[in-house]
Amino acid sequence: MVYQRSSALFQEAQTVIPGGVNSPVRAFKAVGGTPIFVEKAKGAYLYDVDGNQLIDYINSWGPMILGHAHVPVVNAVIEKAQKGTSFGMPTEIETDIAALAVRMVPGIEKIRFVNSGTEACMSAVRLARGYTGKDKIIKFAGCYHGHSDSFLIQAGSGAVTFGTPNSPGVTKGTAKDTLLATYNDLENVAQLIQDNKDEIACIILEPVAGNMGCIPPADRFLQGLRTLCDANNILLIFDEVMTGFRLAKGGAQELYNVNADIVTFGKVIGGGLPVGAFAARAEIMNHLAPLGPVYQAGTLSGNPLAMAAGLAMLTELNSNAEVFDSLEKKTAYLHKGLREVMVKNGVAHTINRVGSMLSIHFSEAPVVDFKTAAHASGENFKLFFHGMLQEGVYIAPSAYETWFLCDALTYLDLDKTIEAANSVAQKLA
Repeated sequence: MVYQRSSALFQEAQTVIPGGVNSPVRAFKAVGGTPIFVEKAKGAYLYDVDGNQLIDYINSWGPMILGHAHVPVVNAVIEKAQKGTSFGMPTEIETDIAALAVRMVPGIEKIRFVNSGTEACMSAVRLARGYTGKDKIIKFAGCYHGHSDSFLIQAGSGAVTFGTPNSPGVTKGTAKDTLLATYNDLENVAQLIQDNKDEIACIILEPVAGNMGCIPPADRFLQGLRTLCDANNILLIFDEVMTGFRLAKGGAQELYNVNADIVTFGKVIGGGLPVGAFAARAEIMNHLAPLGPVYQAGTLSGNPLAMAAGLAMLTELNSNAEVFDSLEKKTAYLHKGLREVMVKNGVAHTINRVGSMLSIHFSEAPVVDFKTAAHASGENFKLFFHGMLQEGVYIAPSAYETWFLCDALTYLDLDKTIEAANSVAQKLA
């Protein structure tokens, strides 16, 4: 494939944007080469500025669960934009999407909308601290909750990819209040709680990790965290920015039948526009201003265009639960095909999958946490990424990112992807 226009645009972008990108993982630094500049997208396909068509497995990092430029979402945005793009005042549609989200997700009674997943997670932790009167939090190595200071302690995905899991600019005081645990290790969490008795406000995690590749929770891990939190007056926060409204209507809480105290959302809830949210039972949410003392605000929070896109997306998912079954079957089909070609070609690998999230780790050992994810072959991933790109398949340009499938993918698309993987696997072997 030819990427002349993308290369020229990247050179131009670097003169006015740090690194030429507005989010680091887009820079291809982890895999080498030049970032692809997109011109448009439709359904399951990306079309770049050089005229190449690519089967898309990042789907804007998750939001496009029904495919790009999904007609009901696009129409909702157009209709709302004609009435004005922002008011800084309450609108009826904010209540409409809030009521729908509360109906769809177990265990929540009130929700507040913000502008990103980062903002949602930052606000959720502040709320947990304000509600409990305690300062320390537990997070897990390899889990990424956005770029707020508290979370850049052994963060996953982009932070690891670029070699700065503990970012300059994060103060020692902030780091002191962030305790680091090992994903899928309940004993480790229990010991941290014991060593910091009555100081921990919350435990925050991705219930299905997506920022060290896709890593499912071990059997009874989430239930064990719930028990530890209940026994020690700690709030459990599920970061469902990736998993919310993707793994099921009610997200990971519904899938694993474990209720968190606070849940954060992003991606799907915005239908592709910048939206985040955090939610809990009323007792906790009522600690937020203007009802309570915990302050949180945002000029563009509840922006009508974002609310329109999100409401159209959630309405369709709520009325068409078959989407989740369809996505599960398509992802299982892809999983099976990828596994078969890797085995046939003698390529060491592990494939993790939950619902419509999937990732290939080039390691024979099970990948269950950040340490085991980091042991996989980064060199094989680079070769695989570029090989798939040449075959017309776009996956995340980092071994620490999950794939996201959309329901616009056909089985012909999946077969083409498997054929592409077979061609690349022959070279890897």
